[in-house]
Amino acid sequence: VPLRSSLGAAVNLAVASVPEGLPFLVNAAQLAAARRLAEHGAMVRNPRTIEALGRVDVLCFDKTGTLTEGRLSVNMVDDGERAVRATELAAPQRAVLAAAVRATPRAERLEDLPHHTDRAIVEGARRADVAPSTGASGWQKAESMPFEPSRGYHATVGRSGKRTILSVKGAPEVILPRATRYRHNGSEEAIDAKARKRLERRVERLAKSGHRVLAVAEREVSTVDASDEAVAELSLLGFVGLADPVRDSAAPATAALRDAGVQTVMITGDHPATGEAVADEVNGGDGETTVITGAEIDDLDDAGLERVLPEVDVIARCSPAQKVRIIQAYQRLGRVVAMTGDGANDAPAIRLADVGIALGRRGTPAARAAADLVVTDDRLETIIAALVEGRAMWASVREALGILLGGNLGEIAFTVLGAILTGRSPLGARQLLLMNLLTDLAPALAIALSRPDREATPELLHEGPSASLGKALNRDIAIRAGTTTLGATTAWTLARLTGRSRRASTVALAALVGTQLGQTLIAGGRDRTVLLAGLGSAALLAGVIQTPGVSQFFGCTPLGPIGWSIALGSAGAASLAGLAFGQRAPD
Repeated sequence: VPLRSSLGAAVNLAVASVPEGLPFLVNAAQLAAARRLAEHGAMVRNPRTIEALGRVDVLCFDKTGTLTEGRLSVNMVDDGERAVRATELAAPQRAVLAAAVRATPRAERLEDLPHHTDRAIVEGARRADVAPSTGASGWQKAESMPFEPSRGYHATVGRSGKRTILSVKGAPEVILPRATRYRHNGSEEAIDAKARKRLERRVERLAKSGHRVLAVAEREVSTVDASDEAVAELSLLGFVGLADPVRDSAAPATAALRDAGVQTVMITGDHPATGEAVADEVNGGDGETTVITGAEIDDLDDAGLERVLPEVDVIARCSPAQKVRIIQAYQRLGRVVAMTGDGANDAPAIRLADVGIALGRRGTPAARAAADLVVTDDRLETIIAALVEGRAMWASVREALGILLGGNLGEIAFTVLGAILTGRSPLGARQLLLMNLLTDLAPALAIALSRPDREATPELLHEGPSASLGKALNRDIAIRAGTTTLGATTAWTLARLTGRSRRASTVALAALVGTQLGQTLIAGGRDRTVLLAGLGSAALLAGVIQTPGVSQFFGCTPLGPIGWSIALGSAGAASLAGLAFGQRAPD
């Protein structure tokens, strides 16, 4: 074979080996997924977040508003002796609720109150017609200490006639140690060890029924100054149980995540028993919920925390600083963490996570600014939709890579095979460039941009880089390469037996493009974009081949019915054979 022909074959192989559409695939797939997430109510601040979403294997989320409906309401009031529903309050329970209102910030509208618990207390008091006043003299607020996670309570100092009263509501484990008296049988008694255990059991009982529990206490003070030192020697009035119904969709959503290998960790500021009760309800009551508290985390060193976290389901009474430490521990374990939050104190943990998710409806500007993804409706289903899009993107990329790389390997195999048999490449460089233009750009990009099947959410959660790449990608590339080689070789051989070499080269070009477009249409299913890209490329090829002058420029010749029948028949038979083999091949 002359050197000129050998160099021409080498150039043809170089052209065939270049997947021209490859640089665009991932970016295009990320942008398409970001656009679809916006339809779900999830705003992506950076398209590269989609890639990280596909690798998430730990999801840390808040209970309120995510697993639950986010509608806290006063459901039970316990005066330390008897717990009754909010619709059946007697005088002792009304006194507890009135004190809770006094220990709540004042606002003209419920929406102006900073915390859901405060809104629930005020709304519950209004429904029960309970006023904060302590008598005919009324109630006038003078000073307050706002709630902070590190403090664990909200305290207010106010005047009622000549009395100055400090009212406190907060976490029972914070208030009870500061209380020295409680009301028992209509009178105040000292809290001894026995009484303290009895009160703790009442808190536990309320929490295990799924309530967020607040302890309410008061004392008379001599000044209106509110300070942490003044919150001592309190008289415990009772407890308020707040209910927040669990979403109906929470259980199947978390089950789908666990089945896909994503560890779900509920992080809450509630009592451990409350978190456990909600988790049991979501997990179907299997009784295997593992709960730890922020205090227990503080007692563990880094190595101990790393041993515990893989088995944890609920982290209760967790502070923002502890959330940061939790994320760092997961990352040291090699896990990819998504973290949800809504407060300014959550911003460091959101920023540190591999995927930071802010709850847009009740999130602060600081949380939204730190997040990679803003969920506008605060629902767990929207977060899962984001994970599905992230993992489905890898499935789309795998399909597109399989088309690009498998098709190019098939072209190389056909070119090498033809050169071995005849000493020359069956296709010229211009023909190979035309083929790559028709098969590498629009069809492969259409696959990358295709919308995942919404009904296949559990299956799509099993996608991701580890599942979609590696063996799965290698299998797709091998099947597509073999299919492409089979279709082109069959058409070229039949055309050489029935006509000249130029006609055989044109038939082989049509079969190569047809085989790759056939596989693309099979992979795209009924996706309109893939269908339009495939049919458009096929029409453009037919136009090039059948147009005199243009056909000669690309080294082709117009084909008759027999030539097209050979090309399309070979392409169709090879595509169907590849589909059948792919369905039987193990993953």
